[in-house]
Amino acid sequence: MDGFLPISKEEMLARGWDQVDFVYVLGDAYVDHPSFGAAIITRVLESQGYKVGIIAQPDWTNPDSVCVFGEPRLGFLVSAGNMDSMVNHYTVAQKRRSDDAYSPGGKGGKRPNHAAVVYSNLIRRTYKKTPIILGGVEASLRRLAHYDYWSDSIKRSILLDSGANLVSYGMGERSIVEIADALSAGLAIEDITFINGTVYKTKSLEHVYDAVMLPSFDEVKADPLAYAASFAIQYKNSDPYSGNRLVEPYSDHEYVVQNPPAEPLDSAQLDAVYRLPYTRNYHPSYEAAGGVPALSEVKFSLASNRGCFGECAFCALTFHQGRIVTARSKESLVDEARLLTEAPDFKGYIHDVGGPTANFSGPACAKQTKAGACPQRRCLSPKPCKQLVADHAPYLDILRELRELPQVKKVFVRSGIRFDYILLDKKHGDEFLYELMAHHVSGQLRVAPEHVSDNVLSVMGKPPHAVYEQFLTQCKKANDKTGKEQYVLPYLMSSHPGSTLADAVELAEYCRDIGFSPRQVQDFYPTPSTISTVMYATGVDPRTMEPIFVAKSPHEKALQRALIQYRDPKNYELVCEALRRAKRTDLIGFGEKCLVRPGARLSVRPSKKRRSKQGSQAPSSRKRPNSKK
Repeated sequence: MDGFLPISKEEMLARGWDQVDFVYVLGDAYVDHPSFGAAIITRVLESQGYKVGIIAQPDWTNPDSVCVFGEPRLGFLVSAGNMDSMVNHYTVAQKRRSDDAYSPGGKGGKRPNHAAVVYSNLIRRTYKKTPIILGGVEASLRRLAHYDYWSDSIKRSILLDSGANLVSYGMGERSIVEIADALSAGLAIEDITFINGTVYKTKSLEHVYDAVMLPSFDEVKADPLAYAASFAIQYKNSDPYSGNRLVEPYSDHEYVVQNPPAEPLDSAQLDAVYRLPYTRNYHPSYEAAGGVPALSEVKFSLASNRGCFGECAFCALTFHQGRIVTARSKESLVDEARLLTEAPDFKGYIHDVGGPTANFSGPACAKQTKAGACPQRRCLSPKPCKQLVADHAPYLDILRELRELPQVKKVFVRSGIRFDYILLDKKHGDEFLYELMAHHVSGQLRVAPEHVSDNVLSVMGKPPHAVYEQFLTQCKKANDKTGKEQYVLPYLMSSHPGSTLADAVELAEYCRDIGFSPRQVQDFYPTPSTISTVMYATGVDPRTMEPIFVAKSPHEKALQRALIQYRDPKNYELVCEALRRAKRTDLIGFGEKCLVRPGARLSVRPSKKRRSKQGSQAPSSRKRPNSKK
C-alpha cells in the first residue's frame, strides 16, 4: 500500500508473494521512517532481496494475531519497539502511563509488559520450530542477566524467558543480514552461533573455546557484588575490536553465549541505510486514529550520527550503540534535507540535526577506527584523554549548507550537545557556539549539566561544575556577539547514585542563586544495563567496586526531588524534612539565602531575575529531547 511493506495477507498476495521470508512482530505502530528501528531493519532486508511482512501491535491474548501471514519461510523477527516496554509503560515512580507516543492516537495499552518476551512466547505456541530472532532496545539491553527495576530483581537473559533462538543486539544492520543469509542457505538456527552482534543459547561449551566466563546466574542473583563484577566485564567487552566472547552459565547444561559486538557501519554504509525507500510516514491505517504522535518529533529531523563516546553513566548508549561514532556524509544529509522539503506538510523548519550527541562528528581519536575504544579508559571523563580530537568543523559545514537550502527557513539543533567537548575545540569551538546561538536555537539552548556537585558529576561521567560555568561564560560572549537575548536551559537530575542529601541541598542552593525554578526534574530512572542502574541495584560502582550511596526508597528520592523544586508550595514539608536531615536548618528562615520560611508553605522570596544573556534558565523547563548527553 503506497510503498509500505505488507501488513496483511491480502497485501502480501497483491505483491505476488505466496509466502514472506520474515514476519516482523512489533510493539510499536508501523512507522516507515529511519528514526524507527523496525523501519531500518525491514528496509535493509528488503534491499537484500528478502520479503518481509509486518504485524504491528498484535493482540497478545490471541495466538491468531501473529498468524496473519502464516509461517514465514525463514523466521520471525520480534521487537518491543523503539523503547523498552516497561519504560514506555511506567514513570520512575512506577505509575502507569495513560499515553503512548508510539501507538495510534497516542493511546496506551496497545502492547504488553515485557513485550518481546510475550510476543515470542505467543509465536512459539503456534510455531514450535520456526526460528525467532529478537532485536531492538528491549532485547539488546536485556541480553544477559540484568536488574529489572519494576520487579526489583535480577532477571535472566531475555533469550531464555522468551523461548527465542537468537538476540541481535546493538545496531543490527550487519547481523540481521548475516542471519538471513545463513538461514536462506539452509543452516539450522541452532547452528548459527558465529555471527558477531548476536547472543545464542547452548547446552554445551564444547565448541566455545575463546570465551570469558561470567559469574553464573545463580551467583549474580544471590550476590550483588557478583552482579556488579559481571556487568563490569560486560561493559569492558562492549567494543567490536577488543571485545571478547562472553559465556553466562545457568546450569551445567544451559549457557547463554554473547558473541563480540558487530563492527559499526562506516559512513558510506550508513549513508546507504538512509537512502533506502522509506515512505517517511505512519501506515495509512492509523489516519482515522490521528496518526502516530512519535513521528511528529522526528519527521523533519535528520540523524547525523550514531554511537557516543560521552559515556554518561545513566545512559545505555555504550552498551547498545557503542563508543565509536560514525557520522553520515554532508552529501547524504543534504540530499535527505532536500527530500524533506518536498513533503507537502514541510513548513520550512528542520527540527533537528543530530544523534545521541549532536556535536560528535566522528571517532574520538584515530586509534578507535583500527583498534577500538580503550577498554580501561574513558574519552571525556574524569579528564579528557590527551588523544581526544575535538573538531566541530565537519558539523559546522553541514549546518551551513543545510540552512542555505532555498526552501529551508531555519535549522534547529535539539539533540543533546556535550558542552565540555565544545570547550575542548580550541580551533572551532567558539565559532561553533556562535553559529549555534545565532542560527540553530530559538531563545533557549538546552544542555544537561545534570548536577553541580563534583562528587555526583564524577559518578555520572560528567565534567566538573566549573566546566559548565566556563561554558555559560562562553555562551554570554556568543550572545553578546549575536545581539540576541537567549538563555541556557539546564536539565537537572535528582537522586542519582552518589547523590546524598547534602549534594541535593547544594543543587537547590544553586537553583536559588541563579533564580531557576524548574517545573520538571528528571528523577533518576534505573533502566536496564546502565552503569548507574548497576549502582542502584548493588550499592557499588562497578567500575571501581567501591561502595556508593544510593537514594533508593521512594521517600528518599522524593526528598531530593523536592529540594530542587523547593519553591513549589506542595513540597514544603518534604523540603523542611530534607533540610533537617541534612543538618541545614540554616536554610529555613527569613534570610536572603533561606530556601523556605518557617511554618509557612511559601518560598522565602520571589525568584531572582535570571542572568541576562548568559542564561541559566528560561522562564520554565520543558521535557528533555529524546537524546540527551
